[in-house]
Order: sequence, then C-alpha cells, then structure tokens
Amino acid sequence: MRILLVIPYGGVGGIERLALNFYNFYKSKGFDVKVLKIIKLPNDIVNFGEDERYLSTVDFSDMGRLERLFFYVKAPWHLRQILKKDRFDYSFGFGDMANIFSSLTFTKEYKVVSIHSTKSKEFTDTTFFNRLSKLSYKTSYYFLDKVVCISKAIKEDLIQNCGFAFPKKLEVIYNPHNIAEIEKMAAMPIEDEEEKKIFDKKTILFLGRLTTVKSPWHLLKAYSLMENTDEVNLVYVGDGSPEVLQYMQQLVTQLGLGSKVFFLGRKSNPYQYLRLASVLALSSKYEGTPNVIVEAIACGIPVVSSNCTEGLPELMSQSVLKKEGKVFLTESGIITPTFFDNSLSLPDNDNFIPEEQVFAEALATVISDRKYIENLHINRAGLLDKYNIEKVAMSYLNRNN
Repeated sequence: MRILLVIPYGGVGGIERLALNFYNFYKSKGFDVKVLKIIKLPNDIVNFGEDERYLSTVDFSDMGRLERLFFYVKAPWHLRQILKKDRFDYSFGFGDMANIFSSLTFTKEYKVVSIHSTKSKEFTDTTFFNRLSKLSYKTSYYFLDKVVCISKAIKEDLIQNCGFAFPKKLEVIYNPHNIAEIEKMAAMPIEDEEEKKIFDKKTILFLGRLTTVKSPWHLLKAYSLMENTDEVNLVYVGDGSPEVLQYMQQLVTQLGLGSKVFFLGRKSNPYQYLRLASVLALSSKYEGTPNVIVEAIACGIPVVSSNCTEGLPELMSQSVLKKEGKVFLTESGIITPTFFDNSLSLPDNDNFIPEEQVFAEALATVISDRKYIENLHINRAGLLDKYNIEKVAMSYLNRNN
C-alpha cells in the first residue's frame, strides 16, 4: 500500500500534527508512506526524513504576486509527476491548497481530501485564494473520491452555505489522535528552567498559530480584565503572522502586562506545556473541530473556548449542553459567545467588547473551581473515544463511500 500525504507546511499547526498522526500510524502498519510539503522551510519542526518531498523552499510571503500565481498554476503538474513516478495507491490532501492541487492532477490513485473549518465564515475574507477555493467546490472537487469533513457542522455548512456541488462525496470523519503518544510526550519535563518557572503560577495557555483567524488579542484583553492576574500567567505557544505578533506585543505594553504574558514561540513538543497549564484558552473567530481541544482533553486540562464553530459541542461534550447565562457548560470546560464579527483582519481599535468580559469570567471560573478538572477526568475516556486513530485512519482507506 503506497500513500502520499500532502500538507501545506512543516510547522506544528493542527493540520501538520494531524498529518503526522496519519504518517506514524500507517508506517507502523508497514505501509509505504511519503509526505509532500507544499512549502518546506529551514525552521520546520515537523520533518519526515527520506519520506519527505516538497514543491518550494520559498514561503508565499516572500513571493511576488505573479510568482505566487505562477506557483499555483504549476503546482498540480508537479504533484502529478510525483504521483505518477511512485505509483501511489492513495493521496490524502490536508487543507484547501493541498485539496485543490490534488483535484487537478488527473491521476488514478484514490483521492481523499479533508476540510477543517467552517468555510462560509472563512470566505467572508474575499482573497484570491478563497475565491478559488469556493469555485473549486463547484468544479474540480468532482475529480476527488472522498471529501472528509471533520464535523457534522462543517458538512452542513458546505452544503447549505458554500454551494458545494458534490454532496455524495462528503463524509464525516473526526480527526484521529494518538492519545498514548500525546500522554508520553506530555510527561517529558521542560528542560528550560526559565520556561519551567512560568508554570509555578496558575497558567492560561494558548496553543496555536498567532493569526487573525485565531484572534489571540481577544484572549489577551480578556486576561487583562481578570482580577487576579498577579497570580496567573498567560502563555502563548506557537508562531504565526509577524503583524499579529507585533500587534500583540504592543497590546501587552499598552495594558501593562509585560511581566505576566509570555510568547514562547513554536515548540516541537507543545504537550509538555499543555500538561502544566491550568486551562487551555481558544479565542478563535472560527474553527472546524480544533485539534488542540482534543489534545487538552487528552492531557486532562479543561478548556475555555469561544463558540468558534457549531461543531464545538461535538468535541467538548457527550450530552446536551447546559446553558448558564451567556455560556454553555460542558464536561471539558466552558463555551463562551463567539468573537466572529464578519472581519478577519486586525482590529482597527483597542476598545473592549462584552464577549471579552464573558471570556474573562469563564477563565477565572475554571481556574478557581476544581470541579472543572475533576469533571473532565471523570468524562475523559468517553470524550476521546471517537478520535481513536486506528478507527479513523482505516476509515480514510475505505473506498465504499
């Protein structure tokens, strides 16, 4: 069995960690697995050694407009050559760019792609690539064999709001997680003594890319509204947009939080940090089914998340949600009102909004009330069952869709 996984980058974002899970599982089963990075960079954390291929070593941000357009045009052809040369039985695409390129190779392997976010919200940002993605849902996706939606909400959104023209190709399969591997990596001690000291206090952790979609400034402003910030640190693990990071650092200075907020950058093992946190905070404007929430549950860490996707209850709860005021209480934490405001850019002012106050109150509640972590531990096994890696990985190979 020969499988090619196509991923955008080699960072530690959700899609890359997902692809790594598939890679490790299929290799353990004796399959011949290769990985194609659309962009390979010198500071990649996720690497695949001799099993790795790439299309470019120049990031999109360093390409001119015409150069980028030329790359989009040529990429499916380059991917086609790789697929034909090694005669793959399957190709898996992760994310819109990989999906589009895969749909245009016109090769004969069984093509599976996956969609990871609520696209109707993403498409409010009318970039060239978003317009291209939306067009592909009505055209080139015809040439794919299976389109995986990682939540029921994403599937419904594609059909109802995005004009997806091939609904019979859609299948809901949750993201796989190697829980045993997460637990093993989480148990490893942090070697940097200065970083370790940060967690001597209660800690709110953000884990992910610093992008406008993740809107990490909402978390920062909510943190500033908490009454006990002298007793609680805020930690960001992940890299991202230089513009977002610069804005965040300016906001830290403006709010006088310099000694309490820490930007630790990308980490090859983020679970070491997640395990030591008091709460995982997710302030995204929209998501699909965020991998980081499942990872937090695996590490036994409660979650406070904005209502960034209708699929969120599928991750955070096993039963009917209990509403208390403006928030929903779940077995793994609290869901607060959405931050989505039809804008996917940096804010044009620093005014506080009501949703940030609610987010701050939810963070304070989870940190101060031990019942949240105890409730999570009781329900952890049930919450994680649907993400069994063997069950999910074999569903991708099933050709009976």
